[in-house]
Order: sequence, then C-alpha cells, then structure tokens
Amino acid sequence: MIDTYQNYSLKNLNSFKVDVYTDYYVAPKSLEEIQEVILNIKYKNIPKLVLGGGSNMLFTSNFKGLIIHPQIKGISIEAETEDNVIVKVGAAEIWDRFVNWAVNHNLGGIENLSLIPGSVGASPVQNIGAYGVEVKDTIYKVNTIELSTGKPRVFSDKMCKFNYRNSIFKNELKNQYLISSVYFRLSKKPSYILDYGNIQKELKNFKNLNLKTIRESVINIREAKLPDPELTPNAGSFFKNPVVSHKKYQELINKYPDMVSYPIDKNHVKLAAGWLIDHIGLKGKSLGQAGVHKNQALVLVNLDNASGIEILELAKLVRDTVFSNFDVSLDFEVNIY
Repeated sequence: MIDTYQNYSLKNLNSFKVDVYTDYYVAPKSLEEIQEVILNIKYKNIPKLVLGGGSNMLFTSNFKGLIIHPQIKGISIEAETEDNVIVKVGAAEIWDRFVNWAVNHNLGGIENLSLIPGSVGASPVQNIGAYGVEVKDTIYKVNTIELSTGKPRVFSDKMCKFNYRNSIFKNELKNQYLISSVYFRLSKKPSYILDYGNIQKELKNFKNLNLKTIRESVINIREAKLPDPELTPNAGSFFKNPVVSHKKYQELINKYPDMVSYPIDKNHVKLAAGWLIDHIGLKGKSLGQAGVHKNQALVLVNLDNASGIEILELAKLVRDTVFSNFDVSLDFEVNIY
C-alpha cells in the first residue's frame, strides 16, 4: 500500500517556495502505484493535480484535493537508426540532467534547452523552449495515464497539439492525464541553432563548436541573467513573449525603434516581453514581498516569504501596465492554482 500524507506542506515542492498545503499527497514510484492511487475510492470524487518539478506553477491557496507527485525515473535508448535514436525518459527525471545525458552521448536537439528548470514530464505540457528551440521538435510520443480511469494512453507528437508554450495537456486535457514517460527523437548528426540571443557571442570563448560548448554557452548566458531558484525563489519566465500582427508591429517599431522583436512569418512578429516590461520601468519593481527581478524583467521573484496572492497581484500589475502602454496583451506562462 502506497504511503499517503495528509495536510502536507508544498513549500519545498514549488520553486516559488509559497507556503501552502494539500489535503492529500502521494509520491508513486511505479505505474502500478499510480493506478492504485487513481482507482482508490477514497480519492474518486476529489480534485487531483499532478506535480512535477514544481517549477512552472504558482499556488495562491491551499490545494483542496490530492497531489500526485510521480517518481518514475530512468533514461534508455529504445530504437536507433543511422541518423537518430529514440530515447525513453521517466517523467520524474530532472530536465537538465537529461540534457546533460544527451550532450554527453553526442545526441543533438535539446542542447539549447540547457538549465531550464523542472522535470521531463512537464516538458511536453509547456512545450518548453529557449534560444530558437522548442521541445516539440524532438518529442516522438508521450506515455500517460488517465486520471479518471487509470487507463494508459499514448499520445503521438501530433496528438499533443503543440503550440508556442502550449499543448493539449495545458488546454483541452488539462489535469486529465498524468505523464509517466516521454520519448524523444535525438540526432546523431545534429545541426546547430546559433542565431538566437547571445549564443554566438558566448561561443567565442570556446575553441571548438560542439554540443558541449553550446550547452556551456547557454548555461553561462542563463546563469548571468536568471536568478537561481534555490537562492531567489522563482518560476523562470512568468510571461510569454506576445505575438502581434505585422501591422501592430509596424505601429510599435515606428514609436519604439529599439524595441526587441523576432519575426515569425510574413504576418506575425514576436515581441520580447522582457523589453516591454523593462521599458516601462518595472524591472526591479516590488509589491509586498513579490518582485520583478532586477536583471530579467520576465522573471517574478519571491523576495521574502511572499504569498501566492502577492505574486499574482504583481503579475497582474505588470500585465495591465504593459497593456495600457503598448496595447499588447501578456499571457502568463506559469500555471496558477
């Protein structure tokens, strides 16, 4: 029988370190234990939430239900061709450890996603991305268990409906499936994506160009501008970079020639949310014990035992101020509970 904990603290299980509790908490170590929990009549009619690394969520109150915190780990090569390998990874593996494993095995595709916090199981939910790469480009399929029935279901990459920082697991099927493992297609003959951010500039510090130096460059860039969640509690980028029409972009660039942006296609342009927030003077802004990070305006931080409500109120202030100044809507990347 799997251990169940009542009135369990989640403070050390969310990267904002918000001090909240859940009615029930379990940490199943196998598919059988997950199904045991799901099929337990005790939990049949109460809310359930799957917790991964806790790095992309903000709790604004105690959770009235059951937190399931899967502990399924393991990395294994399942298939191989001349050009690619299929790698199965347990949902509880730490994402950056998997990236390090891939780079050390000279397998390309996710090196630009180095140092992103969280677990492998959360990567398809968010369709995590950085420096010109999105995880959807490497995901082959996703193994899940339906929370209402305990039945396994496999989602192909197309079934996941990936979009910018989005997937079917974040929308239509939100809180309906537990991801147990993810299959990735990694390349034995990787092509490098280096034209985003400061990667090329950072690479000048290395003699050779390879997966390891790209990973080191990304880590150096991220560590220079992003706070360590262990020292300054945060959830990484709180806001998505907004996508606007080319017409709207022209209006803005005429008014703000130094605005940072990234072309998507002939009709749409992605704006740098961090630039928008910084430009209106909110970098370093605080509200109660919540703050906008002094070096990266996309990141909200817990300055000293902030509540989830304080952090959310600051996020709303940033969102509303950006809209009133630029007529551009910012969406939250972080999940709010």
